[in-house]
Amino acid sequence: MGRLLGPDFPTRIALAVSGGGDSMAMLALAHDWARVFGVGLHVVTVDHGLRAESCEEATQVAEECAALGHPHTTLRWHWDGTGNLQDAARRARLRLIGDWRGDIAHVLFAHTQDDQAETLLMRLARGSGVEGLSAMAETRDMGGWQIVRPLLSETRAALRHYADVLRLPYVDDPSNEDTTYDRVRMRRAIAAVDLDVGTLAETATRMARAREALEARAGDVARVCIAEDVVQGAATGDLLIDRDAFAPVERDTQLRLLAAALRWVAQAPYRPRARALDGLLDRMLGGGGGTLHGAQVIVTPTHVRVCREFAAVRDLRVTLQHEAIWDSRWHICTDTPGLTLRALGPDGWQQLPARPGDGAPHDAAIARPALFDGARLVACAATTHGPKFKATLRAKPESFVASLLSR
Repeated sequence: MGRLLGPDFPTRIALAVSGGGDSMAMLALAHDWARVFGVGLHVVTVDHGLRAESCEEATQVAEECAALGHPHTTLRWHWDGTGNLQDAARRARLRLIGDWRGDIAHVLFAHTQDDQAETLLMRLARGSGVEGLSAMAETRDMGGWQIVRPLLSETRAALRHYADVLRLPYVDDPSNEDTTYDRVRMRRAIAAVDLDVGTLAETATRMARAREALEARAGDVARVCIAEDVVQGAATGDLLIDRDAFAPVERDTQLRLLAAALRWVAQAPYRPRARALDGLLDRMLGGGGGTLHGAQVIVTPTHVRVCREFAAVRDLRVTLQHEAIWDSRWHICTDTPGLTLRALGPDGWQQLPARPGDGAPHDAAIARPALFDGARLVACAATTHGPKFKATLRAKPESFVASLLSR
């Protein structure tokens, strides 16, 4: 805790406590540590509502917090039944906690050495490379706050033993025995062949070090051959890759940079699938283009343009008053309320008296934000058509090169 939070300790930290043995042990450990160093604890439990007992378990955590003298909050989430349940629950948990924390900058999670080992095997089974096989970091920047994992060197068994000796109240989630979940199957596989979780966790740590080196190499290459497209001092949201500088770069770095470019343009949380990414890179190096991950790759004689795919923003419409966020990355401001904010589209392209100011090809331009009065194009970003309006990329995403070093 001292290494992760010091030397100037925050005045308050938060703990994500589910009521399981690992998180309740973390609560007891943090209680003792915080009392010595004068740090305030705020505990949060996310009730996913997936089991009838979950509300009672959140109440048990609240009662333990009351006994220890720490404030507790329960946040509730309801799954809409779409997508992968565990992934949706994880995303919801982070979003809810991020919204709840206020000005608390550090939130502790009770991930263990066992979680590290299980994650490594899950990703190995999916064919992940160095990126996916890297260890969970002890700290992770979430944009304004940090996840802190102080128990990654501890085993689940050690924490349960600690909890039992101290007679801490905790629950065993029955879903931890449900083999429909990948993590449970990996847990059983580790036990069945007597794999050492410490060794697996060490492997993940070494992969993390390799990832850091590869990220640094990718950052160096990006500074030389990738630029954010700017027209008359304003960003278009596209990336331009110098083909001659990019061609001799080793393939792993090429793949890393292409994946990062697609994610940056589309604001996607994950890398695209490895097989699809390999195929797109082959087409790109051969002079062709394609779409992937909500982005489009357009090859010209000198550059590769990575831009937003029109199909991904076709249906994004906002009735603009004075300002709005569009496509999660554009901050739009105008002095003319009541206009419709949407992508330029083929119909808007037809109304342009001249090509966009940067000479962007049709497929790139039609995905850019534009203002309409009914069907009539009023103005479009990065063009000279109509009155200018303020269309700027938000502070997040950060610059492309910075994004490479913050994954």
